[in-house]
Amino acid sequence: MPFSNFLASRRQFFCTTGAMLATVSAPCLSQTSRVAPKSLVVAQIVDSSQAQQDVSKDFLIGSRAAWQDINLKGGIRGIPVQHVSFETDGTPEGLRNAFGLVKANPSCVVMSGSAGDQLASQLVTMTRQDGLGLAHVAPWLQNSSADIDDNTFPIFAARQEQITHALKSLAVMGMNTLGAVYGSVRDHSAYHTEVQRIASAMNLRLQSFQAGNELRALGQKLTPATPAVLLFVGGTPELAEFTLGLEKQARQRYIVALADVNLQTLMQMGAAKSTPIIATQPVPMVNSSMAIVRRYRETLSRLFDEPPAPLSLAGFIAAQYTYDVLSNIDGILTRQSVLTAFQRRSAQDVGGFRISYDTQRRSSNFVTQSMLTQDGRLIG
Repeated sequence: MPFSNFLASRRQFFCTTGAMLATVSAPCLSQTSRVAPKSLVVAQIVDSSQAQQDVSKDFLIGSRAAWQDINLKGGIRGIPVQHVSFETDGTPEGLRNAFGLVKANPSCVVMSGSAGDQLASQLVTMTRQDGLGLAHVAPWLQNSSADIDDNTFPIFAARQEQITHALKSLAVMGMNTLGAVYGSVRDHSAYHTEVQRIASAMNLRLQSFQAGNELRALGQKLTPATPAVLLFVGGTPELAEFTLGLEKQARQRYIVALADVNLQTLMQMGAAKSTPIIATQPVPMVNSSMAIVRRYRETLSRLFDEPPAPLSLAGFIAAQYTYDVLSNIDGILTRQSVLTAFQRRSAQDVGGFRISYDTQRRSSNFVTQSMLTQDGRLIG
């Protein structure tokens, strides 16, 4: 798929989403004086900016599929769930506005599945400073340096676990230096310090490359002294552009991509097949026989004309975990009763996906990986 067509499809999704939000949100937000007697609201805030559209689109589809299926099966003890999503433009002001709408709706008892990573990180800080007492559940929080408070409940492995898992498979190469390529100035600003810390913890020297808008040119300019293993920090379109610049490199490179990258989309975009790419994901493989994955595939095929993808599976698991906790709360569902239930951080089995919190208030070291080989095959 050409870049222009890919970006156009992402823009079309969020244009359609925006129209849907206007329809769904209005009646919910009018309930400012009392909680609706037979409904409850689950809010989801996503970053629809160009840099995060591919992540947020898939994550939101998975969450929508789960909540629609939950309502088709009776909601929570017969109460329908209004899944209200808010898209932002990637700016702090846009996020504050969306968060303000969530706060103003007394029917909203939980925020679930915020995406992407930078938005989720900002929401962690925002909820802590606000003191609202609203649970922030299953965010797409890749930031392993984020200080998790008692209102935030991450269930997916963070960036450090993903990098460690991927590099273990390359340890036989005896490498002692890692290259880090940032897909944008924003990615470098947001993640460089964290990647440096992770590399240091793994006793690796780090060489960093920041290309701005010249990713293809950067791939062409690498020298024999450049590390053989390159960690790519950025999205799918940016990685596709970078790999095209690697086509004429004589030295074999290995690229480690993180969970924001979709290898199926990368193949459709015509990324170079001469470079092996290992992509991590903090969810099971989409072809897994795990119960939650089978349920996800069946629900997605029934409700949406979309292929299975790791990010939409993550959105599905986020919603299902939120539902599991809500459905086990005795009495009326309020912000306080919901927050108290999540604060117990009880171990959960979400259709075979285990959630068990550690002392850092994080819940998962679960990481799988796929590989796009030199001959264009997708393994895993």
